Amino acid sequence: MAHPLVPQIIDLATPVAEELGLEVVGVIFHTHQSPPVLRVDIRNPQQDTGLNDCERMSRALEASLDAAEIVPDKYVLEVSSPGISRQLVTDREFISFKGFPLIISTTPPYDGQQEWIGQLIRRDETTLYLNQKGRVVEIPRSLITKVQLDERR
Repeated sequence: MAHPLVPQIIDLATPVAEELGLEVVGVIFHTHQSPPVLRVDIRNPQQDTGLNDCERMSRALEASLDAAEIVPDKYVLEVSSPGISRQLVTDREFISFKGFPLIISTTPPYDGQQEWIGQLIRRDETTLYLNQKGRVVEIPRSLITKVQLDERR
């Protein structure tokens, strides 16, 4: 379960990120650590997210969090990119990861399956094309709930 402060932190962090040309993709508050760790994952939609992006966001967000006094006690702020284990969302990501193994979830199940595994061929406006051992599977985008890289392969 997410920490009760997470929605407030997202509301504060989102405009800070947008002002820097970045996006907030996740917030986790690890209160079981001492001091607690507030992790904010960001993404640069224009290019690969780099250390400079994380540093700029960290400085700007730290100032905003301190001014808003949302977090009452000492904490450690960690700003990072979500890495490649994240879901694929943007057209750019689908182009970049062409040929990579994916796990696709559909709801409701499509063609009797709710999870599809294969290599990404491409995606267009209506369909995602997946290579399953040489066979092309066409999955309607309207049924896809999640697309992520398959790190097991």
